[in-house]
Amino acid sequence: MRYRTFGEADHAALQALDLRTQQHADPDFDRLPEREREGRRHTSLAALKFYERSEHSFVADQDGTLQGFVFAQPVWQGDRPIVLLRTLTLAPGAPEDTAAGLLHAVVKSAYDSAVYEVHFPLTPELRAAATQEGANVLGQYATLHLGSRNSTAPGEALGAAGSGPEA
Repeated sequence: MRYRTFGEADHAALQALDLRTQQHADPDFDRLPEREREGRRHTSLAALKFYERSEHSFVADQDGTLQGFVFAQPVWQGDRPIVLLRTLTLAPGAPEDTAAGLLHAVVKSAYDSAVYEVHFPLTPELRAAATQEGANVLGQYATLHLGSRNSTAPGEALGAAGSGPEA
């Protein structure tokens, strides 16, 4: 497996992989409202252009077939920089070590840039990789979608079913 940065030539394959993984994770994906389908996808043209310049985003390429991707970006915290991992996407049936390889590529790129903190949601796909890298768990990562999309967004709903500040 080769872990590498990506470019415009990879955009179509990234978008196809993103769609395939969304459909695999949720068999009803194609029947969701359009705004929900768009909200779950990670590979809009704007996102692809942004993350290909981030210096911390990579694809897992096995003999010309993408097995996964990770999107991460540097973020200035006011007193120090971090690298924030936004998403890790794995192809259905990707080799078992793909997540670990992608996370390690982010860790190495952060270190090479003199950034010494990498923050990421501890998903089931990343747990073994985080253990291998020696990560510290400081809690859980949650996403609140303000507005009506929160009612259809993926993940376990916590607390009362609200839809933002007006609820």
